[in-house]
Amino acid sequence: MKITMVGTGYVGLVSGTCFAETGVTVTCVDIDKKKIEGLNNNIIPIYEPGLDLMIERNVKKKRLFFSSDLARAMKDSSVIFSAVGTPPDEDGSADLRYVLEVAKEVGANMTDYIILVTKSTVPIGTAKKVKKVINEELEKRGVNIPFDVASNPEFLKEGDAIDDFMRPDRIVIGLESEKAKKIMNRLYKPFVLNGHPILFMDIPSAELTKYAANSMLATKISFMNDIANLCEYVGADINNVRKGIGSDSRIGHKFLYAGVGYGGSCFPKDVKALIKTADENNYSLEILKSVENVNERQKSVLYNKVYKYFSGELSGKTFAVWGLSFKPNTDDMREAPAIVVINKLLAAGAKVNAYDPVATEEAKRIIGNKIEYFTDKNETLIDVDAMILITEWNEFRVVNYKVLAKLMKNKVIFDGRNIYDPKEMAENNIEYFGIGRTNN
Repeated sequence: MKITMVGTGYVGLVSGTCFAETGVTVTCVDIDKKKIEGLNNNIIPIYEPGLDLMIERNVKKKRLFFSSDLARAMKDSSVIFSAVGTPPDEDGSADLRYVLEVAKEVGANMTDYIILVTKSTVPIGTAKKVKKVINEELEKRGVNIPFDVASNPEFLKEGDAIDDFMRPDRIVIGLESEKAKKIMNRLYKPFVLNGHPILFMDIPSAELTKYAANSMLATKISFMNDIANLCEYVGADINNVRKGIGSDSRIGHKFLYAGVGYGGSCFPKDVKALIKTADENNYSLEILKSVENVNERQKSVLYNKVYKYFSGELSGKTFAVWGLSFKPNTDDMREAPAIVVINKLLAAGAKVNAYDPVATEEAKRIIGNKIEYFTDKNETLIDVDAMILITEWNEFRVVNYKVLAKLMKNKVIFDGRNIYDPKEMAENNIEYFGIGRTNN
C-alpha cells in the first residue's frame, strides 16, 4: 500500500513515519525544499523522542521518502493525507489556505480514485470546502474522476507522539462511503491490535471531536488552576484536593495538576477556533471563554508571586529559570508560560539565567539575547535571588540542597508545577512557593 503525507510538521512527520513502520510505503511532501533536503540528509526539523531513529530505519528500508513534488508523489497512492498547518487568524479562526491549496493541487493532478484525508485540526465544515475545491479542479480539466474526502484528526501528545500513534486509545475517522471505509480500515488495522477501536462516523462529528477533546482537557487544566488559586485564599492544599476528586472514577486523575497554564500548538489554538466556530453559528461557548481567560491569567501567577515576595523591587535582581518549553520532552515554545514570565521579569528590570534540556535554540529564536542561556542547570543558580521552575523536566525533580546553599544568593524557589515537597524545602531552609499550596 502506498500513501502520501502532505506536510512535514509535527503531525505529518510523526504520522508518516509511523505508517512506514508498519510496512506502508510513504512519501512525505512539503513545499519547503530546504526542509525536504534536510530530511533527505537525516536532519530532523522537530524534537520528538525516538523519531530520528525511526526515520533513519524506514528510509534505509526504502519505505519512507521525502519530496517537494506532490504531483509525482501522488501517483499510485491510495490515500493522501493533508497534515499542513492551520494557524489561527487574528480573530481566532483557523486559517485554511494551506488545506485548500492541497485540495486544489490534488484535484489538478489526480488520475485515479483517491481518498483525501484531512489530518490537520480544521473547523467543522472544512471537508465540504475541500470537496468543492477538488470538484472545481476536475471540472476545469473536463474529467470525472471519483474520489472521497475524509476527516482523521490526530490525538498526539508532544513528547509521547510515537507511542500515541502506534498504540492509540482510539482512531477517529469521518467519511462518506463504504469504499473509503474499507481502505481506511485496512490502513489502520495494525494500530488497533491492542483492542482499542476505530470509530467511524460522519465527517462533521469527526471534525468536532478533535476540538471537543482538546477543549475538555484545557477545561480540566483551567478548572484546577482556578481551584488552586482559591486554595491559597482559604488555606487548602491543591494536592490534597486533587487526590480527593481524582479518586472519583467519574473524574479520574489525569489533567488535574495545577500549574502556570497550558501552552503549545494545540490547546490555545483549538480552544480559540472552537469559540470562533460557535460564535459564527450564533452560539456562545461561555465555559470555553472562561477557560481561555483563566489560562491567560494563570501564566502571570508565578511572576505575581515573585513580585509580591520582593515587594515589587525586581530591578537589578537575577533569577534562574528552569524550563522553557511549554511541557517536558519537547522543544516547542508556542504559547509557553515561560515566555510570559520571562518578559515580565525583563520589563521589571531583572536579569534572567535560563536552562532547558532541549528548547534553548527555540528560546533564542523567540526571546533572543535578552536573557543568558546555560548548558548546566546548576550554573544558572550562581548568585541568583531566586529560582523559578516553569517546566517539569525529570532532571529537575531531585534537588541537590548542598549545591543550592553554595550557589544561590537567596535560597528561594518558586515552583510553577508543584514538583517539590514544601516540608522538605522547609527542612533545608529554603523558602518555597508553589501553586495552591498551604505554605503560600
